[in-house]
Amino acid sequence: MTTKAGTLYLCATPIGNLEDMTFRAVRVLKEADLIAAEDTRNSIRLLNHFDIHTPMTSYHEYNRIEKGRTLVKKLLEGQNVALITDAGTPGISDPGEALVCMCREAGITVTSVPGACACVTALSMSGRPSRRFCFEAFLPSDKKEREAVLAELERETRTIILYEAPHRLKKTLTELLGRMGNRKLSVCRELTKRYETVLELTLEEACAYYEGQEPKGEYVLVIEGRSRDEMDREQQERFLRMTVSEHVRRYEDQGMDRKSAMKQAAKDRGTGKREIYQALLLEEGQGTRHGE
Repeated sequence: MTTKAGTLYLCATPIGNLEDMTFRAVRVLKEADLIAAEDTRNSIRLLNHFDIHTPMTSYHEYNRIEKGRTLVKKLLEGQNVALITDAGTPGISDPGEALVCMCREAGITVTSVPGACACVTALSMSGRPSRRFCFEAFLPSDKKEREAVLAELERETRTIILYEAPHRLKKTLTELLGRMGNRKLSVCRELTKRYETVLELTLEEACAYYEGQEPKGEYVLVIEGRSRDEMDREQQERFLRMTVSEHVRRYEDQGMDRKSAMKQAAKDRGTGKREIYQALLLEEGQGTRHGE
């Protein structure tokens, strides 16, 4: 007789306020055969608070492959495993995503017990556009990778959400100002906790503020995306730095016929097709004479 595989439960835990623990999460943690926790020393306090006595094992960034295999084996044997992180939703910017992938590959059912999530909490409090947003979590520590991510974020038009630790906050704010310019942002600190604060600043103001204020606690930065109008203006400025013949040739090189290329160049430069035609005659005529 084949044993039915167990289920992996991704149980969200409070990011600060213990009252944010859901009834369902408490029940699942009590009924599970095993709890896999990112930090057992931290999680034991949570379990004790809710009178949960389920056996617990560690699952973190440094044992995620070896321990992941062990957990998958237990799940295939029919045990139900509940995964919890230090705070918030497992699999969001933590090693839980690796275990989910391993379970999916093994055909094990994975389900979520939703609850607190710092990035969504901060976004909803910020008032910034939330229909489209970009969650980057912590910026990479590797210099080359960090530069590549910052270059991408510089042109990002969606609302941007970043996590940051207090000892790196000043450096990160300075880097963001240098790459993005003086964008507006919400600096969210210690969400749901006693000293929760949300500051509405520009990047310049944030840099100045933390020059005289030592950062404390965990931070979520919610930054406005780049304005499309600003990007359009910069694009038009780049086009205007080209000669008309260079501009038209750019589109011809992409496969457009001359008529279509002239039409697109006129649109880019905010002018009429007649002006483009006359400029081409002049520029190309001068080129012929110089060639003679």
